Amino acid sequence: MSIPRIVVAGTHSGVGKTTVATGLMAALRSRGLRVQGFKVGPDFIDPTFHHAATGRVSHNLDGWMLSRETNLELFDRATEDADVAVIEGVMGLFDGKQSPSLAGTTAEMAMWLDAGVLLVLDAASMAGSAAAIVHGFDTLVPEFSLAAIVCNRVGSDRHYGFLLDAISARCRPESIGYLPRDNNFTIPDRHLGLHMAGESMNAEKLEKLGAWIEQHLNLDRLLELTQKPSPATRTPKPSRDRKGATHPRIGIARDAAFCFYYQDNLDLLKQYGAELIEFSPISDSELPPDLNGLYLGGGYPELHAAALSANESMRRSISGFVENNHPVYAECGGFMYLTESIVDVDSREWPMAAIFPTKSRMQKRLAKLGYSEVQCDGLAVRGHEFRYSNMDPMPDHITRAYAAPAEGYRVKSALGSYIHLHFLSCPGFAEKFVGDCAA
Repeated sequence: MSIPRIVVAGTHSGVGKTTVATGLMAALRSRGLRVQGFKVGPDFIDPTFHHAATGRVSHNLDGWMLSRETNLELFDRATEDADVAVIEGVMGLFDGKQSPSLAGTTAEMAMWLDAGVLLVLDAASMAGSAAAIVHGFDTLVPEFSLAAIVCNRVGSDRHYGFLLDAISARCRPESIGYLPRDNNFTIPDRHLGLHMAGESMNAEKLEKLGAWIEQHLNLDRLLELTQKPSPATRTPKPSRDRKGATHPRIGIARDAAFCFYYQDNLDLLKQYGAELIEFSPISDSELPPDLNGLYLGGGYPELHAAALSANESMRRSISGFVENNHPVYAECGGFMYLTESIVDVDSREWPMAAIFPTKSRMQKRLAKLGYSEVQCDGLAVRGHEFRYSNMDPMPDHITRAYAAPAEGYRVKSALGSYIHLHFLSCPGFAEKFVGDCAA
């Protein structure tokens, strides 16, 4: 069955994509529709807003880390019982890994999904020039076109009248309304992006945001413009669950310090037979019993360094787990937690689990941002980095787990790296990890 597929894109980062996408999801859900959210690109924060607005887990789509077929399978699976899909784009509509290629862009994903694009235009301090921007975005790529426009941060009805006259006279896409400047719906941010939804978006604010979107935008027309014919049926892939296999218990670090996980990474581990057990390195005194492996994702260990350091019993429990040669996979913030200490921007040093003999140091400037492909145990896996910290030099005697130039390190059965890997880029990586845990 075909459902409306709405890609919320922006002319550039910071135009209000997350606010519009989240509000749109909340408004459509308030109509009684089952709304499935998605995020284009490597992002762990925006999907938390989608989840809050829809009551359903949001999934990441990515044209560089994942193949076209994998993205389409993921989309089909997630929307099986949905009435509408809302896909929040990444950066600007045509921003990707390397211009002028469309690889990894929101535009590429919209074409793959045959979805209608709602372009969010920051119209502050603008009038007739808005038409030039809309026309350029609509005609830049011959095989691509916009479905609709929403003007954001508009000063008044009169201001919108100027914008609408210019866009209607010179552009093909329809404007479905405008959003006035309103700081009540501004989402606070910090060094790794927006605050998580649980910190800044409660049920009352979501309800108000959805009502605000419903009031100002013509959602009926948007649904009409983004309704597409049913796509060709794709043959579903068989389940990856290994019948009769041992089901290892894998501990998942999950709290305010460790909250960056691709949902599909966790789902893939379960498909290969793992039982996932969540625990908190901040508040639990020790690891859950009878674990066969650990997965420590990214997040904000630097913001909770004092609490993590103070929990000495958990640090000892994890150290003993590694000493007993149980498999551990740690990325970015999880990797920082497994070093000797985290040194914050005020030069305060907080002892950590001390698995890897180096220190991680926070800095005020961005240290690394971008996609990466790693070679590990003969497998090619894709991921990304986004961090404000660096490691001190790793001693030469520590095993290098990834082929250069990517950095990954191994101590006993613990694998640590700054790179957030997407397991669907190479399911064999997840299968091997589950197998090692079972063994």
